[in-house]
Amino acid sequence: MSGFTREEGDEVRRGGRAIIALPERGDHMRDTDARLEEAAGLAVAIGLEVVDQMAFRVRQPKPATLFGSGQVDQIAQAARMADAELIVVDAALTPVQQQNLEKATEAKVIDRTGLILEIFGERASTAEGRLQVELAHLDYQAGRLVRSWTHLERQRGGFGFLGGPGETQIEADRRMIRDRMAKIRRELEQVRKTRGLHRARRTRAPWPIVALVGYTNAGKSTLFNRLTGADVMAENLLFATLDPTMRQIALPGLDKVILSDTVGFVSDLPTQLVAAFRATLEEVTAADLILHVRDIAHPDSEAQRADVLAVLAEIGIGPEIAPEGDDSEQGAPVPIVEVWNKIDALDAEGREALLGDARYSDEIIPVSALTGEGLDLLKRRVATRLLAGSRIHRVRLPSEDGRALAWLHQHGEVMDQRNDDATVTVDVRLSPIEWSRFQARG
Repeated sequence: MSGFTREEGDEVRRGGRAIIALPERGDHMRDTDARLEEAAGLAVAIGLEVVDQMAFRVRQPKPATLFGSGQVDQIAQAARMADAELIVVDAALTPVQQQNLEKATEAKVIDRTGLILEIFGERASTAEGRLQVELAHLDYQAGRLVRSWTHLERQRGGFGFLGGPGETQIEADRRMIRDRMAKIRRELEQVRKTRGLHRARRTRAPWPIVALVGYTNAGKSTLFNRLTGADVMAENLLFATLDPTMRQIALPGLDKVILSDTVGFVSDLPTQLVAAFRATLEEVTAADLILHVRDIAHPDSEAQRADVLAVLAEIGIGPEIAPEGDDSEQGAPVPIVEVWNKIDALDAEGREALLGDARYSDEIIPVSALTGEGLDLLKRRVATRLLAGSRIHRVRLPSEDGRALAWLHQHGEVMDQRNDDATVTVDVRLSPIEWSRFQARG
């Protein structure tokens, strides 16, 4: 997906100058400075240079511009003084608001949704990820086929099919968008079927799945790399990971566990992306355990936690929610354990308060993915959760079924084994997860 394009020689490109404009509604639970920092982080994530950050109290959003007229004048003046090419509004704008702000400020305007879509467009690396981003981008763009500047007939959107001026061309563009979206949905449906087959094979395989979820930049990829020895992109950058990555690890009592690193969540995640990335997030619904990685040193850690849980609920996961469409033995709610990451960033007083917090329990594990502190405890706790409810099963196998016998020895604790001419009787301790996988073996 290309960047924000204007007239020839007047591109907003990587390194382009941008200012952040944040409308404060008074009903937001987040800290203003933290919100501005996050918005700036999103801009930096696609290579923009943030030259100014401004927050405005918006008591009653204006239908035409969102901001009040005096606030719009301040934004325009700030853009001129900073020689900014782009104004990033950290909120969702209607097409009319975006158009009017561009006229009033004589600068390109993009809202939070468009900014996040641009990041995803740059970062998606798999064929499925690119399809999902394109679908989300088209859904967003379909409502913005208006001519806000006289030169927009030259504009080319992220996929290069926005044409010349006039209502006839706009209608042609909309038809092309609808046709392309229908084609992508068909392709994604095929991808979902393929992923479903892969998940079914993994379900039959004798390995539990642990998924890492969390707010963007919470340290999931750093933790993933620490646990797996992999080299997944892990930077102090919002949305460093988009496409899911899976690796195997060993835990106490478990020779093989599949660990999955997923896309980071964010507040006000564009609805287009929640729908478009549902197939990617389905990896989470297939998990036996979810590790919710939190940046416990962040001032908005509690608000970020609420955002992550809200997105999980949207895809059918929560403390009281079973995976959608799953009526099998594993249809119970997917357990969630919180991993309080970045404790190395806390001062001594903060660490003491954290460890003495009444919420600290077996459901919460403090770690530093950066230094490795707490990771041994994390591994033990995860293994304990995956092995919880283990019981001894008596299994009778044909003597010639050496593969099944080897499976039981590898993935369970064999308490007793008796052989006769035709059968082998095994008393083996297995967790509910392992037992269901053993029964599902083809």
